[in-house]
Amino acid sequence: MTAARALRAEAVANRTQAAQILIDARERAARRAFDAEEVSSRRMADAMAQAEQARRKALDAGRARLEQLRESPCFDYLDDPALLPAIPTAVGPGTDAGPPASRADLLVLAGAFAAALAAGPLIFVGGLVAVGGLAALALFVAMIVRPQLVAYTMLATTPLIVGMERDSVLPLLRPSEAVLLLACGTLVLRRLWRLFAGEKLRLHVGRIDLALLALAVTSSIIPLLWMVARGLAPTVDDVLYALTLWKYYVLYLVVRASVRTVDQVRVCLWLSMAAGAAVAIIGLLQALQLFGVPELLSRYYVNLDGLDSLTRNRGTSTIASSIAVADVMTFNLAIAIGLLVRRTRQQGLLMALAALFVVGALASGQFSGAIALVVGGATAGFITGHLRRTALATIPAVIVAGGFLRPVFERRLSGFDSPDGLPPSWLARLDNLRTFFWPKLLDGFNYILGVQPSARVPAPETWREYVFIESGHTWLLWTGGIPLLLAFFAYLGVAVGATRIVATGRDDAVGAAAVAAFTSLVVIAVLMIFDPHLALRGSADLAFPLLALSLTMSGRGADSGRAGGLGLVTGRDVAEADGGEGDVASTAGSTGVHATGAGAGPVAHGWSTVAQRGVG
Repeated sequence: MTAARALRAEAVANRTQAAQILIDARERAARRAFDAEEVSSRRMADAMAQAEQARRKALDAGRARLEQLRESPCFDYLDDPALLPAIPTAVGPGTDAGPPASRADLLVLAGAFAAALAAGPLIFVGGLVAVGGLAALALFVAMIVRPQLVAYTMLATTPLIVGMERDSVLPLLRPSEAVLLLACGTLVLRRLWRLFAGEKLRLHVGRIDLALLALAVTSSIIPLLWMVARGLAPTVDDVLYALTLWKYYVLYLVVRASVRTVDQVRVCLWLSMAAGAAVAIIGLLQALQLFGVPELLSRYYVNLDGLDSLTRNRGTSTIASSIAVADVMTFNLAIAIGLLVRRTRQQGLLMALAALFVVGALASGQFSGAIALVVGGATAGFITGHLRRTALATIPAVIVAGGFLRPVFERRLSGFDSPDGLPPSWLARLDNLRTFFWPKLLDGFNYILGVQPSARVPAPETWREYVFIESGHTWLLWTGGIPLLLAFFAYLGVAVGATRIVATGRDDAVGAAAVAAFTSLVVIAVLMIFDPHLALRGSADLAFPLLALSLTMSGRGADSGRAGGLGLVTGRDVAEADGGEGDVASTAGSTGVHATGAGAGPVAHGWSTVAQRGVG
């Protein structure tokens, strides 16, 4: 009995011990599993923390890089939503919503069609005036649907009509100014429609905008207020001259607003060269007194060089100024050089155009034109890294020009046979400054804030109506005093720096435009010693659009897409390209702009062929 109880007690103890061992084993297993899970969770948390830290570092680096780019004057418009990658299938801030823009196009087309039907009978009533009005209406509609046509029209027509007189088409306006007014109307109407469709307006003013605004303000508002403070009443002539730099700032904004892709910039450059070629041919025929061209020009164009210049072997062409003709030829030569050093299929045509521009510049019959040609060619060759080859390739064109333009050269060089040993035009220029402008400029500290916006005074002789200022720096002090002079040099500093970066860093059409813009700025800086080239009609009408084209930020991926809207006030337009929906690839990493030094060219390919065959 006792033994049985002992065995039973031992069995119970064994079961209890086994149960305890099992419980302990389960507890140890559970503890190990818990520890493993805790370690895994801790590792996961650490990994997530590290990933978040890396993301924040990348974000901070991106923000810092973006701020650096925004501080550069050539990237003033980098924060444009239209320049950020957009997903065509999504509707959001980076994409075009689609339906509002489509409805806008349909409404505009419907309204234009109705207006055209209503204006149809005017053809039989108003004749050429009605036809011109209908052509303007059709152009207006086309510009609204395709805003890049604004820049195309300006660059293609301005050199051919800029020499026409004011009031010849519209009151107080030249034909070129009427085209600019039409372009502004289309862009403003387009922006208003997009605002009506719900698009937000974002304004951004960069350093180039500030420099241009400083030029405009110091040449208009300050001089006019200074005249009023002195008890002088500004005349209509003063007001019109005060609006000159405002007009060119608007022209700059219009081109920036209407051109957004590399292909559009390329078209603009070719249109500029096509118009420049026409100006060169007409000026060459005029200088050689062939085919009645001088008489034809005297019928439709006002001549800023005087009526006798039409018969004294000076090529004023359709620009009506031989000085401006030389500038336009030089700027277009820089375009041709900028395209020649880049891979292009039209090298033969570009070389022929370059030779024509050299001849056209010399056909102007101006010594300042020859200086512009030398300075412009040297600048374009320097900024592209092909200075020596550019100089060698230009020599044949100069030789050809010497053969064609011998009467022009003989006429100009004959001026040195005068008793004073200087051409009479040089002596007359200096005499005008000493007689009409410098005494009044130095009287009573007028040079501090200027004399008046009008850059001309009535002439005492009967054979001329006005005496114009023929000195760029005198014009700056006469118009706006020291503030305008300082604003001019500030503008040169900002614009030259911006265009140099683009010219040396991009090997596409935008880079070629930057080469031409950089060249135009250097030429203007040098020739301001002789004439007010900054606001010279014809010359400025090409220089400011070239500056706008050189700051186009759209990449190649945007060439066939539709981007956002248009901001006329700050030049932040986004044009609709010819293709369907596409993205706009222009981020900080894909702009392709890198500062490589003032003389380093962006590319070397293609120029070896040019050097062997010659630009002329």
